[in-house]
Amino acid sequence: MSGLKLFHTTKSGVTEVMPRLAEVESDVQGLVEANMEMLLGVRFLASEYSTGPVHGGRIDSLGLDENGSPVILHFTDRRSS
Repeated sequence: MSGLKLFHTTKSGVTEVMPRLAEVESDVQGLVEANMEMLLGVRFLASEYSTGPVHGGRIDSLGLDENGSPVILHFTDRRSS
């Protein structure tokens, strides 16, 4: 596997963070939602937000950006697509 390496830094040094696949899509969704402000600069509002009876769908993660504009995140497990 090639690409960008990630490291965790501490006062005593650095250690490489070993990549791993999430077991389920909801693991990634929960992690992103818990850290949405830090990762994306987006304030988290709701998870699994219903689009109502007219559209009959749902939004995986909903937030607001610094301008108050809605941000919609959709998570897909590419192993199942």
